[in-house]
Amino acid sequence: MDDNDTLSLFTRPPTAARPLLGLTVLVVEDSRFASEALRLLCLRSGARIRRADCLRSAHRHLQVYRPTVAIIDIGLRDGSGAELIREMNASQPRTEVILGMSGDPDGEAMAMSAGADGFLAKPVTSLGGFQETILSLLPLDRRPNGPRSISNDEIIPDPIAYQDDLAHMADIMDTGVDEQTMDYVAQFLAGVARSADDDAMLAAVEQLTRKRAVGGSTGSELAQLAGLVQQRLERKIAM
Repeated sequence: MDDNDTLSLFTRPPTAARPLLGLTVLVVEDSRFASEALRLLCLRSGARIRRADCLRSAHRHLQVYRPTVAIIDIGLRDGSGAELIREMNASQPRTEVILGMSGDPDGEAMAMSAGADGFLAKPVTSLGGFQETILSLLPLDRRPNGPRSISNDEIIPDPIAYQDDLAHMADIMDTGVDEQTMDYVAQFLAGVARSADDDAMLAAVEQLTRKRAVGGSTGSELAQLAGLVQQRLERKIAM
């Protein structure tokens, strides 16, 4: 496909099969696994995707272009996605649709109070649910004409992306974990564990979180979590 064909694809009106055709989606997400799911959802829906893995990268993107839709994770390595939502909500011209995203139960309230138009709860795997959330917030002229069926398809990202996330966490944990870093590690691993249906990892994160909540020592819980991360990385090597 040459450049003219690519340009033509993204200037066509949306269709029933590709209801997000013509949209550019900026995904601000530090998890490769979650980003891969969103990439597949956008691809199946006809949208063009751009990815930023931190607030700094997101600001660089926004200096160059204005996306139609922004999907912003609340917990990021260099700060809160809620702050970026607040900035984008106040900027003019405003991005048409701003969505918060998180696996944290408190994430939706944070996103909406910052000015988000809607919220996606992790894991985001339903093609129909993803499309309907965005379409419901777009102007009528951005939506496909006529009736369309809602897809029941579920998107499953490549497990290698989960391994990449675990390698990222292993690097952070190897450098020493202070209180702020521990918050990030717990939030990040909880989100990707839910997305990957890794119940053992999620249980270990929740145990760490409970121990921290009562002010107890978390050395053994952190060591258990680090051990689970290493076990899963060793499985990749064995493969």
